[in-house]
Amino acid sequence: MAQIQFPFEIDREATRTAVEERLESARIYKQVGFVRREMKTTSAWEPRFHGATNVVGKPAEEIAVQNVDAEERMLQQYEQVERAVGRLGRMERRVIELRYLEDDEVFDYNVVAELHLSERKYYRIKSSAIYKLAFALRLEVYIDPDSNQTNPSKYGLRAR
Repeated sequence: MAQIQFPFEIDREATRTAVEERLESARIYKQVGFVRREMKTTSAWEPRFHGATNVVGKPAEEIAVQNVDAEERMLQQYEQVERAVGRLGRMERRVIELRYLEDDEVFDYNVVAELHLSERKYYRIKSSAIYKLAFALRLEVYIDPDSNQTNPSKYGLRAR
């Protein structure tokens, strides 16, 4: 039986970077939560000379909407990461949690020592987990075969 081949090549570096960025934002959200934007109410001491625009600004409404939308988006992304990590195997989940979701300054060699793995086995597990998360979170980036450039949505494989 022949192995199924995927018709598009994945840009491994861009995909790994996208997953690591999502994991980093999930870690920050878990530790800090959402930091709301506030309206600037500083008055200006110099006159502002401009013509009438007949447009009424609504900064309080705009900031309120932005805060609600951004907080909801961050919460959804965090929950999506938690579900995806929960679906990984035991060792893959442990590697991702220790390396990306626990503390700020955790490096690969710290996780290798804590889990008592060889470097080669650790990097194999980590790579496998990263690509599983990329597909689960729909963060994979594909290489455009026509121009040798990456294009994440050219093939319509990432629904947003």
